[in-house]
Amino acid sequence: MADLNPISAWRRFLALPNENRTKTVIVAFLVSAICALMVSGATVILRPIQTANRAAEEQARLEALVAGIPGMSEILEEPGGSLSTVVINLPKGEAAQNVTPETLPAALDDAANWTTLSPAEDTAGIGRRPNYTQIYLLRNENGDISLALLPVSGPGYQAEIDAIVALRGDMNTIAGVAITNQAETPGLGGRIEEPAWLAQFPGTELADASGTVRFAVAKGLPAMITRSTASPGPPAPAMPLPRSCGSGAGRKVTAR
Repeated sequence: MADLNPISAWRRFLALPNENRTKTVIVAFLVSAICALMVSGATVILRPIQTANRAAEEQARLEALVAGIPGMSEILEEPGGSLSTVVINLPKGEAAQNVTPETLPAALDDAANWTTLSPAEDTAGIGRRPNYTQIYLLRNENGDISLALLPVSGPGYQAEIDAIVALRGDMNTIAGVAITNQAETPGLGGRIEEPAWLAQFPGTELADASGTVRFAVAKGLPAMITRSTASPGPPAPAMPLPRSCGSGAGRKVTAR
């Protein structure tokens, strides 16, 4: 009668010569299966940690941005001052009813929650945009919005550039800008994170008194940001930008 004891069968298998074809195939399969299980397990285990680390890094950048704006640290310390997160339904232009900050990553994994942009709509050259995004609102003790932190994205030379633009309560004056993600060349495009470059934005107005937008995107020109001297307020200095910054290499952001 054949010995069906698994331990005995395993011993007989190990006793086979290493040149045995059956033994070689089985050992190779077992090694591959074990490695695949280890990699998959590590991915599942580490994914929440990686997500938490990215969220913590983004939160730290946001806190640094808010703290760097004059007067904002005092607002955060006041009773009632709070920084809240709101998910926006971009097609409707209102707060999302069925997507929360916790469920946003899962929602963006669904291709149906992305919109392909037409050439006329795609001034930043991103191809498509998500239907949901989260913004951050800073409220004072009276519940009024004193600061809105809005995410912006655009293609860089190496990879996509993500940033946060802080608008004051009038929703027209830029209070500050922070780069949250970029992979540009150090010393060249990577200089968009330098304080000297970021310092040109605070105090800039998005639109003039008549509501005319003062900034536009032009393609095919050297990257430069300027501000109209005819508009209210002191003119911002013209300053060369890394060619991979903003809405893409070889483009220009200029005031109308």
